[in-house]
Amino acid sequence: MQRIESHASFGGVQEVWQHESSALSCTMRFGIYLPPQARERACPVLYWLSGLTCTEQNFITKAGAQQFAADHGLIVVAPDTSPRGDAVADADGYDLGKGAGFYVDATQAPWAAHYRMHAYVASELPALIEANFPATGARAISGHSMGGHGALVLALRHPGRYRSVSAFSPIVAPSRVPWGEKALTAYLGEDRDSWRAWDACALITNAAERLPLLVDQGEADEFLATQLRPELLEQACRDAAHPLILRRQPGYDHSYYFIASFLGDHFAHHAQALGLRKA
Repeated sequence: MQRIESHASFGGVQEVWQHESSALSCTMRFGIYLPPQARERACPVLYWLSGLTCTEQNFITKAGAQQFAADHGLIVVAPDTSPRGDAVADADGYDLGKGAGFYVDATQAPWAAHYRMHAYVASELPALIEANFPATGARAISGHSMGGHGALVLALRHPGRYRSVSAFSPIVAPSRVPWGEKALTAYLGEDRDSWRAWDACALITNAAERLPLLVDQGEADEFLATQLRPELLEQACRDAAHPLILRRQPGYDHSYYFIASFLGDHFAHHAQALGLRKA
């Protein structure tokens, strides 16, 4: 691993690291915020998954997360959103290929060689973090848009791995919206039955764990009706008696202005589940 950035922030340090990923067969970067408490003890980790077109930089530079992480004593890890490099397959447009990994493990050529973001986030990255930083094995997960989809799916597919989960503007049913249909067809093939393993609304039907979901959705989001469709998550949770807090926020759009406005609530949600007390 190689550290390529380090910045003092709210008594802690915001870093960016680069490493060779075995899951993705390429060089990857991730941001990690180490709160001041990490100098004295191991801390739990919140994994943040960003959305389409993003890298590890968007969340760490736009969300204002460092202050909340320092308040609660949380390490925050923000990986890139897809494999990178000249050898990695790509496509025209912003919603497929680099910057659009969709947090699935691709099975179709040419994507299967590198696009295994689910395996990377679920297994390789936490093992790396817990071996090289003052991190406990207690984890939480959150994300935005495509990353909100990833956070929900990871939590639902791996009961017991995360203490808490939340999302901003998640793609809750990728098998039923254009972004998801395009990505899942490319990465997983034409068999829609195989898509259910990567669709939060489908996974909730047989969820082995009733981990409460906290979701914030802006009502002025330009993608609300066509790509996000939170009412589908609401119905799926109602049918399965799965705990959901869905907060519709009037006037807010899909941007980081929205995320920054309510991120403190999400940190409090995760801190409570992780047994942390605000400093």
